[in-house]
Amino acid sequence: MERIVKSGTGWRIGWNPEAAKFKGLVGGDDWAFELTEAELNDFCRLLAQLAGTMSHMASELMDEEKIACEAESDLLWMEVEGYPHAYSLHFIINSDRQCEGTWPASAVPGLLQAIQVLQVF
Repeated sequence: MERIVKSGTGWRIGWNPEAAKFKGLVGGDDWAFELTEAELNDFCRLLAQLAGTMSHMASELMDEEKIACEAESDLLWMEVEGYPHAYSLHFIINSDRQCEGTWPASAVPGLLQAIQVLQVF
């Protein structure tokens, strides 16, 4: 397997199976964090879970209603906030280093599509 880096407007995500410790990468236009394989697995799994929750909530909310949903693992915490069709994403890494990042609603669809291509988790 070779190194993969996907990016779009406002987001980046990557996978390097040859890296010793930090095999994953997530970032925005002007920031990035390296992640361990376990952190990247959790990131992808929790993001997919939150996206599914937001999609399911679309029929429960009025058009002007916003919602916030959280998910977490032992390694990280994530939150999506906004409308079921347009929401921002915020995450905090809770392992041996403290990092956090946020993507605007405009970046989340591309990031969601990219995690499906990585197929790490």
